[in-house]
Amino acid sequence: MENSNFTRRHALKATAVLGTALLTGIDRASALGIITAEKTPPLSASEMASIETALGKKGAYKEAEFTHLTPLPRNDLKMKIKGEAVPIPFGFGGWVAFKKTADGKSAMVMSDTVLLQEEVNPLISAAHAHGLEIAAIHNHFFYEEPRIFYMHIHGMGSVEELAKKYADTIRDSKIFPANQPPASAPSAVTGKENFDTAALDAIVRYSGTVNGPTYKYTIGRGDLKIMAMGVEMTAAIGLNSWASFAGKQDDAHIAGDIAMLQHEVNDVIKVLRKNNLEIVAVHNHMLDDDPHMIFLHYYGRGQAATLAQGFRAALDVLGKKKGKSMGGMKM
Repeated sequence: MENSNFTRRHALKATAVLGTALLTGIDRASALGIITAEKTPPLSASEMASIETALGKKGAYKEAEFTHLTPLPRNDLKMKIKGEAVPIPFGFGGWVAFKKTADGKSAMVMSDTVLLQEEVNPLISAAHAHGLEIAAIHNHFFYEEPRIFYMHIHGMGSVEELAKKYADTIRDSKIFPANQPPASAPSAVTGKENFDTAALDAIVRYSGTVNGPTYKYTIGRGDLKIMAMGVEMTAAIGLNSWASFAGKQDDAHIAGDIAMLQHEVNDVIKVLRKNNLEIVAVHNHMLDDDPHMIFLHYYGRGQAATLAQGFRAALDVLGKKKGKSMGGMKM
C-alpha cells in the first residue's frame, strides 16, 4: 500500500503552500487548488488488457474519468422483494473499477460485490489473503429474498498486480465471471417500454439508461473533489447517486443510493421520508476519502413519476452550504 507515503508527502507540500498563501494573501481554496491540480493519467491499452485477461471478461473504459469498469452481475440469483420477482439489473449487479492515482505512481482497485450471507466471510478471507482490504459491508435492500449483502473491496498497487490480486480473490466465488451462468436472453420488453422515460427524465432533469427491463439514473458529484489514497473519486469508481426503476410506469419499484457529505445526511433523510420513500441504510463505502462521504440507500413503491419526484427532491438537497450546527442539530 502506498497511501501513507502519498499522504505524508502531500501533507508537507500542503503545509508549504498554505504557509506561502498566508504570507502572500492567496486564499486557502486557491492554495489547495495548486496542490490538487495534477491530472489523472489514463490507463494504457496493455493495462486494460491485463484487467480483461485476469477477469476473463471485457469491461468498458470511461475515458472522461480515466476509469476501467467491469460489471459483475449475479445472474445465478432469482431475486424477490416482498414476494415479487425483480430483475437482477434493479440493483443486484456488482462491479470492479481500476483508476490511477493523480500522480500516476500507483493505482486503485475498487469493487462493490453482491453476496449471499454465507459468502461474505469466505470472500473477506480471500481478499486479505491476496493483499486487498475491506472498506464496507452492508445491506442495500429490505424485504429481499434471498438476503443480500454488499461488500466493498479496495487495494493499491500497479494495475497489472491489482488485476491479478482481484481475480485471484474472487476466483472461487460466484461473482467470478467464469462461474456465472450467461445472462438471460434480452427481454422483448425493456425499460423503454415499461416506463415513460421522457417524463421521468423531465422530473429528474437527467437522462437515464435502459438496462434490460429497468431504467436507471447514475449521477456524480460534480460539485465536489473527493480524494481517496491519491485517487480522485468520480462516478465510475463509485462516487455517485443513483435510482433504478423496475416494474411498470403505474406500478413501479425504485431503489437507489445518495452520495452525501456528512452535513447533508439528515436533510436527505427528511426529504426522502417526506416523499414516502423508505430509508434502508446509511453507511460509508470508502476509507480514507477526503472529505468523507456517506451513502444512503432507499426504496419505494408506487407511480414511477411520484417516485422520481422523491429522488429529485433528494438531489436538490445536495450541494447546499453547511449551516451552523452541532451534531446535525441547529444551534
